[in-house]
Amino acid sequence: MAAQRNLSKRRALLLLLLSQFFGMRWEVEARQIRYSVPEELEKGSFVGNISKDLGLEPRELAERGVRIVSRGRTQLFALNPRSGSLVTAGRIDREELCAQSARCLVNFNILVEDKVKLFGIEIDVTDINDNAPKFQAEKVDVKINENVAPGMRFPLPEAVDPDVGVNSLQNYQLSPNKHFSLAVQSHASGVKYPELVLEHALDREEEALHHLVLTASDGGDPLRTGTVTISVTVFDTNDNAPVFTLPEYRVSVPENFPVGTQLLTVRATDRDEGANGEVTYSFRKIPDIQLLKFQLNKNTGEIKLLEDLDYEETGFYELEVQAEDGGAYLATTKVLITVEDVNDNSPDVTITSLFSPLMENSPLGTVIALLNVHDLDSGQNGQVTCSIPRNLPFKLEKSIDSYYRLVTHGVLDREQVSSYNITVTATDGGSPPLSTETYFILQVADINDNPPTFSHTSYSTYIPENNPRGASIFSVTAVDPDSKENARVIYSLAQDTIQGAPLSSYISINSDTGVLYALRSFDYEQFRDLQMKVMATDSGDPPLSSNVSLSLFILDQNDNTPEILYPAPPTDGSTGVELAPRSAEPGYLVTKVVAVDRDSGQNAWLSYRLLKASEPGLFSVGLHTGEVRTARALLDRDALKQSLVVVVQDHGQPPLSATVTLTVAMADSIPDILVDLDNLEVPQDSDASGLTLYLVVALAAVSCVFLAFVIVLMALRLRRWHMSRLLQVSGSRLAGEPPSHFVGVDGVRAFLQTYSHEVSLTADSRKSHLIFPQPNYADTLISQESCEKKDPLSLLDDSKFPIEDTPLVPLNSTISEAENRLADSDK
Repeated sequence: MAAQRNLSKRRALLLLLLSQFFGMRWEVEARQIRYSVPEELEKGSFVGNISKDLGLEPRELAERGVRIVSRGRTQLFALNPRSGSLVTAGRIDREELCAQSARCLVNFNILVEDKVKLFGIEIDVTDINDNAPKFQAEKVDVKINENVAPGMRFPLPEAVDPDVGVNSLQNYQLSPNKHFSLAVQSHASGVKYPELVLEHALDREEEALHHLVLTASDGGDPLRTGTVTISVTVFDTNDNAPVFTLPEYRVSVPENFPVGTQLLTVRATDRDEGANGEVTYSFRKIPDIQLLKFQLNKNTGEIKLLEDLDYEETGFYELEVQAEDGGAYLATTKVLITVEDVNDNSPDVTITSLFSPLMENSPLGTVIALLNVHDLDSGQNGQVTCSIPRNLPFKLEKSIDSYYRLVTHGVLDREQVSSYNITVTATDGGSPPLSTETYFILQVADINDNPPTFSHTSYSTYIPENNPRGASIFSVTAVDPDSKENARVIYSLAQDTIQGAPLSSYISINSDTGVLYALRSFDYEQFRDLQMKVMATDSGDPPLSSNVSLSLFILDQNDNTPEILYPAPPTDGSTGVELAPRSAEPGYLVTKVVAVDRDSGQNAWLSYRLLKASEPGLFSVGLHTGEVRTARALLDRDALKQSLVVVVQDHGQPPLSATVTLTVAMADSIPDILVDLDNLEVPQDSDASGLTLYLVVALAAVSCVFLAFVIVLMALRLRRWHMSRLLQVSGSRLAGEPPSHFVGVDGVRAFLQTYSHEVSLTADSRKSHLIFPQPNYADTLISQESCEKKDPLSLLDDSKFPIEDTPLVPLNSTISEAENRLADSDK
């Protein structure tokens, strides 16, 4: 065996060298690897060093996908990847596998999967003495007439030993007695059968029943035996034995022969009369499995089929029938039944190898699967052809033996078809033909050939100002038709700056979900929209990306309280005083409240109303203009000093408001005012009497100043159209001036305060001030048309008084320049 194995190795090496020389590709090795193993070994017993015979290291068996492939038979052997040896996969019974065959050969293939190569393996299963000879019955009755002459032979039942060779049946032995001996005959086939030989004449009156023991033994080690008890009954004379009409009977039946149908009838005749001539039939020397398939009528000799026949299981049956008369004579004959094949087996398709998933960029001709096709029928019934649907990008190629290869025949695109449900149809050549469909799913593996795609070309969203930090703003979604990592999208924002600060300090995005968050609380008055680009990048190698523009618009909220520009809020706790003549007619313009709101739209629409007055009904406030006018004529009972509280409110939700307190003095001249106000004062104590002289001097000085001021105001009144013209020119220059050339709201306040004079009266009147402006001074700052607009923001036109952070007055028109211009006008 070792020499034969070395010779096989040398032949395989020579074939390999020749194939490399001529550029040939061998898929199945021409040589056979042969081993020998005894039956009944334990599972995992060593059979042969397969890794050495294949020229591989043990560790390469698993790496190169070396495995056993067979045609549906129970796997008897297995590969041990650790030792690289071929071992038994379970108990092997040679008798069950090969019955009485002289040699028991098991053939299968070993596949080296990475090279798609097959190696034929042939294993000779040798017999061991694991079966003892066995008789079909435990007891045998032999009937002998007493007139039988010595030397007469009587056939005895044969023992059956399923083993072969020396382990099979070798000898028979009869228990010692004085009337009988044992003769062993041999057929031409080598089968031994025993015969009982009468040595001395029988005398029924002396002994009518004889008990013998027949022992059968084999030649194995250890020696095994089987016994049967023989009861010899001595009868009266019967000198004729039954005779069959034929020495053997032959019949051929198809394997689909109906159960219960008669196969044939055997017949034997006996020339004796009476009971000695009555013949009965029985099977002789037949395995138990055949007793279940065939039925013999003991009286008529009819043989019927009890079970279905299967050509693929057994194609030939040999039965032995004996005929026994009423006496002691027997006759035997053989019945030979041939089973004819019919096309009753569909082809069997075994997927030996399946390379799934398959990359979508696989080239044409890539091997997908290796299929083994087999049909248990024979001849034309066993000729099989395979096919697949034509609309698939694959084709079948015939390989060696009964193997087919499924290869790619078209371009694959996982995004169009991610998996194929492939149906392989195998059809035999029988009439009618039988076919089998085998299904398997081929998964197409993805490559990163598609970038993420947004559902819109651009996005826009709105967010109210003063939003909480960390609030979710918007969500973008990009879809990648690839799969797994190639389809996992990562979102990010393109690098950009907003007012000198990086975009990342304002907005962040969740890289996994695409949700955008505000990192700051936005202020509509600071900026009103943000433009950014959102990028979507997949996780493939190399990664692919796309981007989309997103516009974020800030919505205004009512978060700014109206700011009163005039009268200017007091800085020392005192309240300014406005002047109105006692003879003022209803509708006389006393003063004007000027306010702005940094919000926009409805949130910046302002309305004015009189919240509180010391004399209700005397004054009214314009709802949209803020003008404080007399509502009726002054009565004698009315106080000369009136206190008004004006509230300015926007139209936001909820509305915000601010209040201002006005003090109006009703007098025709400054002395009247001083007298009236002095009469309204609380009486002074003795400590304040020393100040009277100083107050008189102060009043005289104030009177002079007042007279000069009235002259100036009259001049300004005459030149109002000229001043309005100048302010309009200044307003038109605001739009073109850079931000550094403007002053803020505080400049406007200073400008307004330039035209007011504060006079302190007595010691206890330091908290009261008199303000003597030109009654219609507001007309020099805000045009009457703007004051009468419904929109409160028009009180400060953008060209004259910008509301937000934009300064109001150009530096080249500061207060000092305005005073110089007024002085020039006086001249």
